[in-house]
Amino acid sequence: AAYVWPIRIVVIQGVACGGPTIGVDVGNQEIIRFDCHDTRGHWHSGGYDSNQPGNSQNTMPGGVVTTADQVEWSLKTIREDVCKLLTEANHDEAAQKVTPMFLDFALESIKTHLDQIGDMRTKLIADKLIAA
Repeated sequence: AAYVWPIRIVVIQGVACGGPTIGVDVGNQEIIRFDCHDTRGHWHSGGYDSNQPGNSQNTMPGGVVTTADQVEWSLKTIREDVCKLLTEANHDEAAQKVTPMFLDFALESIKTHLDQIGDMRTKLIADKLIAA
């Protein structure tokens, strides 16, 4: 299953930050997650482990710094590499079940949902609920 949290607030090194989170679950277990939190943005691969999230954390590629760019890169990465990422996370069976048509529909639905909700991150910064 592909999912989106339009805003996810986390505390990193004592600072509340946040932004959209996009991920892929297998059997209700989070396997891949993209935290599009602007300069603090990162992503998790290899079978995200909620008990030790740092073990799976990757930096965003160079030049992918803004939340909007991170969302676009995340959706593109899922579209192009989800089977490879699932296989790397020891979920071969799930990788074989990915249907490109359904995947495209899910990712377009996520994009549409985020577009409809708008930039919640900026609002939370203005309301001083998270840091810029």
